[in-house]
Amino acid sequence: MARERKFTTDDLFQKTKQLLLAVGYEGFTIQLLAKELDVTRAAIYKYYENKDELITDYLLYEIDRFMADLKKLDRLENFENQFDFLLRSILKHKEIHRVARMFFLIPIAGNEKVAKNKEKLEKLHNDMYDRLYHFIASGKKVGKIKNHLPDALILGMIFHTISIVNSTSLSDDQWFVAMKEMLVDGIYIRS
Repeated sequence: MARERKFTTDDLFQKTKQLLLAVGYEGFTIQLLAKELDVTRAAIYKYYENKDELITDYLLYEIDRFMADLKKLDRLENFENQFDFLLRSILKHKEIHRVARMFFLIPIAGNEKVAKNKEKLEKLHNDMYDRLYHFIASGKKVGKIKNHLPDALILGMIFHTISIVNSTSLSDDQWFVAMKEMLVDGIYIRS
């Protein structure tokens, strides 16, 4: 039987992320999480009434971390540096995009904390997209992004390119360079 012991928020959220990625929202249980943390379910229930409270708190934690990175974009000197930083940030937080889709599966009925968390998550999600669309607009303004391409398509290409799994022998840096080249130059060789 699991023993009563302490765990950090980081431990809790890392295991939550791992389980959500492995078993999805429907398969995720407090019991599975307790087993992964080697604690009793009661140790987790001291902090969370149910899995939805925990998952929405975890999502807030992850999106806050991603937003902290996005806020650093403005401090960088030129668009190329900002673009590199953005791609690396999205790559660093790529799992959040898979887990964030589970947001829509979480019911809010009867749980005020979950309802408030979902409200905060929606606001952060909108803030994130506002920042990203502003970034794209600034790239168009300085002549680095083609004006005729729809912003949503550009953003979708960035997110989808980042989510491609590196199943090659390329190092992470080599993979990053190849992804950036695909986004910036495409695959077509012009003669």
